[in-house]
Order: sequence, then structure tokens, then C-alpha cells
Amino acid sequence: MRREDLADADCGIAQALGVLGDWWTFLIVRDVAGGTTRFDALQRELGVSRRALTERLAALVEHGVLERRPYSRHPPRFDYLLTAKGEGLLPVLIALQDWGTRHLMSDGELTATADADSAEARRVHDLIGRRLPEVVLPGPDGQPVALTDGGAWSVLYLFPGAYAPGTQGYPPGWSDIPGARGCTLESTTYADRYADFQTSGARVWGVSTQRPDQLADFTAYAGLPFPLLSDQDGRLAAGLLLPTFRAGGITRFKRLTLLVDPTAVVRAVQFPVTDPAGSVQEMLTLVREHTKIPG
Repeated sequence: MRREDLADADCGIAQALGVLGDWWTFLIVRDVAGGTTRFDALQRELGVSRRALTERLAALVEHGVLERRPYSRHPPRFDYLLTAKGEGLLPVLIALQDWGTRHLMSDGELTATADADSAEARRVHDLIGRRLPEVVLPGPDGQPVALTDGGAWSVLYLFPGAYAPGTQGYPPGWSDIPGARGCTLESTTYADRYADFQTSGARVWGVSTQRPDQLADFTAYAGLPFPLLSDQDGRLAAGLLLPTFRAGGITRFKRLTLLVDPTAVVRAVQFPVTDPAGSVQEMLTLVREHTKIPG
């Protein structure tokens, strides 16, 4: 059966494979989501031939997954950017990443953490020196926040899930998932030390895949002086290939923290985080070392 025949089958999976039935195509979408948007940079990252890359980019543009945006007229050069249709693929990329990490690179255990010497941990620490993709996330009030704007040092702590009492929250068996517990303690510890982070020259953001209204309820309950941002659409998770796991039918972050400089470049990483409260002091020390502001 030819690949183009699959696209005509009465099945959504088959139709999707008619567009994305090539592993290079998935990797192109992965890298574009991560901020590699120009032809030469994509070719360098992927190691694919110019002809193969040209063909696949053209097909993705034709199918409305990518759009071309000119950045040079002479000679004509383009950025390749995800469309709304393309962003619909981000949960697919995250699911593939999670499945590969859990079932091919590990023993299949459901976990919210990782071994310090694991391939997953190495991948996260390789983020040091990388710029955040241009991602806009809704805060608890629903207003968008651009992570790459602001020109300040930022601490982004990513957590599996935190809920206000009396709201629909943790799924059954949550406490049995290694690394899942501790989100409330982590957030309240950041709240207690928030003034120290400000004095040391850094703002603090918490990030979860929860809905904005759930984060708003928890922010009010915990009295947090900083915003919690929602990555429910997976833009940040897919853009940085961040470690995730699924619980209660929801993709969730494994606990990790990023220190990001004023140019949106990652300068330090905490992963795995085995002591949610203790990691806050460790991050404050890292902030002071990088900003050179005594505290």
C-alpha cells in the first residue's frame, strides 16, 4: 500500500499518517516547536539532506501545519512557524516523548521523577545555554504572559499539580506515584522566600499543565505572591521536550526548576528534584551566584 493511499482511509490515524508518516517530519515539527525555524538551522540540527528537508517543509506548508514568514527579501529567506493546526500536534509530540522515555528508555514505571544519571536527566541538563521558545502562557486570571519578555532573571518551577481543598483535584493513587507529592509545600516555600528572590534580582513563576481556573483557586488558597502559569496546551513542554508523565488522564510535568537569564537563556537546571522545599534554598543560592547580588 502506498503512503498516499493511507490518507484516503476512513480513519483519523491513517489520514494523519498521510501527512506525518515520516519520522523526519515529526522531528521537523519537534524542532520548529523548540524555536529552530530557519532552513539552515533545521538542516544543521537534523543532519538531513537539503533536498529531503525542502520536500518535507513544502509538504508541511501545503498541509497547513507550518507557515512561511519572510525575514529576508534579498535573498528570499523564511522562518517556518507552526500554525494553529500545527500546534494541535504538540500533545502528540509530548505523548511520543513520554511513551519513549517510559517504555523504551526506562522500565515502564509510572513516575513523576527520574534517576540523576538517566538519559532523561541528561536531556534536561542539556537545556543549559538554550533560549526559551517564544511561548505565551495564560496566568490564573487568564491573561497571557510571555516568558521571553521582561528582561529580568526568572525562576520557573514546574510541578505536577496543586489543588485547593474542596476542588476536584488529585487523581486516585496520586500519593503512590514517586515524586508526585510535595507541590503545595514547594509553592508555599517559594512564597515564604519570595522577598529574598526579589532582593536577589529574580522573579518567580510556577508552571503546571493544570487549567488556569484551577491555578487561580490554588493561588488564592495558598496566598501566593507570584503567578502560576498554565501550560495546558503543551507549548512549553513540547518546545523544550520537558519530562512529563500522565496521571488522571492528564499530561503533567515532572518536578523541575529552570533559572533563566534576562535574555531568556537557561542558565541553571534542577532535575530531578527530590526535596521540594530544600530545592528552593538551593535555587536561591544559584540565583545569587548568577546575579552577583549579595543576600
